[in-house]
Amino acid sequence: MTADRAALRRDLRERRRALPAPQRIAGAERLAQHLLSLPFAPASGYVAGYWALDGEIGLHAWQLRLPPDCVYCLPVLSAEGLLRFAPWRPGDPLASNRYGIPEPDVVPSSLLDARELSLAVTPLVGFDARGHRLGMGGGWYDRSFAFRQHQPAPPWLVGAAFEAQRVDALDRADWDVALDAVCTEAAAHDHRHSLIA
Repeated sequence: MTADRAALRRDLRERRRALPAPQRIAGAERLAQHLLSLPFAPASGYVAGYWALDGEIGLHAWQLRLPPDCVYCLPVLSAEGLLRFAPWRPGDPLASNRYGIPEPDVVPSSLLDARELSLAVTPLVGFDARGHRLGMGGGWYDRSFAFRQHQPAPPWLVGAAFEAQRVDALDRADWDVALDAVCTEAAAHDHRHSLIA
């Protein structure tokens, strides 16, 4: 990680944390509308979200409005360095992972592989107009969805953020997995036309 990327991460995380609570709540409501209106939004199957922390835009409104045949999942860190996914509903047991992020408390054998998802909504620190994503730097999403470099969707990959997290341009590394779209409180940005094969 270069010093510039580290500084950019700090700046963007401060931006999203600085948003007032009413703006966050309203933003999550509008985000849900944009996620549900995506042309490839699934009517059924497993869809993954995340547990919002550190100022990330919340997915609770989207989760509650999903079609009845969609099963909401949360990511779980696996020993292989990949994300696996577990169905989760409010009230289901959770345990904190090594980063302090709540994840479903289930037996590893019940976890789903990323290939089994219809759609995954990923958190991000920053994004640009080409659909490039700046994450926290651990590489979990890029490793877990690396197969999407050579395989068309599904699963569809959608970043979720506040518009305040948009930057002019992000450098793309060879291992970066491009997003099909980024949804914010302001709009759904479809990037399928700009994906690099």
